[in-house]
Amino acid sequence: MDFSAQQNFDHDQQAGVGILLTNLGTPDAPTRQALRTYLKEFLWDPRVVEEPRWKWWLILNGIILNTRPAKSAAAYKEVWSDEGSPLLAIGKKQCAKLQQVLQKKCGDKLHVELAMRYGNPSIKTGLESLRRKNCRKIIVLPLYPQYSATTTGSTFDAVSDALKTWRRVPELCMIDAYHDHPAYIAALSDSIKQYWQEHGEAERLLMSFHGIPESYFQAGDPYPCHCRKTARLVRENLGLDEEQAQLAFQSRFGKDPWVQPYTDETLKAWGKSGPATVDVVCPGFAADCLETIEEIGIENRDYFLEAGGTRYRYIPALNDSNAHIDALAQVVLQRL
Repeated sequence: MDFSAQQNFDHDQQAGVGILLTNLGTPDAPTRQALRTYLKEFLWDPRVVEEPRWKWWLILNGIILNTRPAKSAAAYKEVWSDEGSPLLAIGKKQCAKLQQVLQKKCGDKLHVELAMRYGNPSIKTGLESLRRKNCRKIIVLPLYPQYSATTTGSTFDAVSDALKTWRRVPELCMIDAYHDHPAYIAALSDSIKQYWQEHGEAERLLMSFHGIPESYFQAGDPYPCHCRKTARLVRENLGLDEEQAQLAFQSRFGKDPWVQPYTDETLKAWGKSGPATVDVVCPGFAADCLETIEEIGIENRDYFLEAGGTRYRYIPALNDSNAHIDALAQVVLQRL
């Protein structure tokens, strides 16, 4: 194996500390071709789909990549803005604000870079940027509060793969979860309280998390447990009981069972015989994206109202709010 060299390396250069802030990723454009490229990288990851490779290759290349990109491109066009995809636009703001907060506390030798597990900017690109700044210690912070092998585990795979070619491997800290960090729970709870102060409360709160296959959970993935703990802590902070604030899982894919209860089925049932007014929040999403804006904000809203519900609202993700950035800073500072 050839180990990559740093151009004009100076052994006397002062060492820095790097923070690699990562998220899932986004296509480069809301087009069929861009979605095909993005989905191929995403869905071929064995952490995401644990089918035998030969079988999954036939399904992915023979069916999914010939049908899903056009549909996904149409959905992305609905949420795309002049800044690009919301996930990337918000991620850039989070990165800049987090660097500002951390440099005030730690000095200008601390650098924050944004990277995406799939698409651009890539994890390899983000790490190379930190290497150019002579970061001898790198803290990887995936913006997934709840650990899953499909997200955080996959991110750690990509980081390890990129570092295999480095001559000098930096000291490395990988943050696997912050689902119960007091600052994160407080930021979530306060964002809901503030929304209710401005708009009034709903009869029921649904905390919707991205789902994973039930088989992954049975094999040892702690993700549903982390989600349930986050939901319980937020509910307790809000002073609500288990009837007033409930949890569900969204975005299931394929025919195999995923962890339950399902968000769409829950909202359909509530629309028929449950509360007239519902607010939905997505604590597992650090930034608003297609799954929150379109799937929760539009698709699931229609399910609830068409089933008989009266009022449905989506409470935005924490995004680049000051409370969220302060919480992320506290998570990082514990590793410094």
